Amino acid sequence: MLHFQHSSVINAPVEVVWKFHERADILQLLTPPWQPVRVIRREGGLEVGAITEFKLFLGLLPLTWLARHTECEQYHLFTDVQISGPFESWIHRHQFAAEGDKTKLTDDISYIMPGGDTVEFVSGWLVQAQLEAMFRYRHYVTKRECESR
Repeated sequence: MLHFQHSSVINAPVEVVWKFHERADILQLLTPPWQPVRVIRREGGLEVGAITEFKLFLGLLPLTWLARHTECEQYHLFTDVQISGPFESWIHRHQFAAEGDKTKLTDDISYIMPGGDTVEFVSGWLVQAQLEAMFRYRHYVTKRECESR
């Protein structure tokens, strides 16, 4: 299993950062411009059992991704797990830690790539680089939106 983590400190209270993640348009807001994503459905907000289904493109190849939230502790964390999609396994935990009137936001992802160890060895670095770029962008947008309130 591969692991990725990205953290940053947002200069806003944890309630503000959490509520930002509850927005109906959050996926569109946090999607980098170089990675087109179309949300097909989103049901249940951040709660356990919530469903998000979206289509993304790997080059010209469309991929449908279905995720379900399996954990939710308001102002602390929520976790989404891939039900179907491009990875053999994908668990994404979003963690919110109050640090005075600031928030430490951490995205923690454990995943298994399809195709086994060889594919993981050959393209694992590429996925890590894409995740790094994507989450740097997501945290930039989160800071911009939450700190301007």
